[in-house]
Amino acid sequence: MRAARCASAPRAVKSTPGIDEECNDRGARQQSPGALRARRQGDIAFANYRVTPQAVVITHTETPRALRGRGIASELIKGSLDLIRADERKVIAGCGFVADYLYKHPEYADLMT
Repeated sequence: MRAARCASAPRAVKSTPGIDEECNDRGARQQSPGALRARRQGDIAFANYRVTPQAVVITHTETPRALRGRGIASELIKGSLDLIRADERKVIAGCGFVADYLYKHPEYADLMT
């Protein structure tokens, strides 16, 4: 999978295999929304985010029904958090799934604002 070129993305996204990024150019450069995606069996799970001066806000995650229960959303959030850490940013959990993931994985506590 090839990562897209988007100015709003955490810089590590652009060179990380397995994570694809879709960008929406509306709004200011640092606040443009985007999505990190994971493709499995022709379906796409995704995590929407926006970058603010303070942190990366993961606003929504979604996994197609056919892919649920396989840990794909968790893999996507883990990869997203690793990218955020590599970019020396903080994260704000803007959806319940990400909040639960952070609660269950204290190794990412340093990323929370």
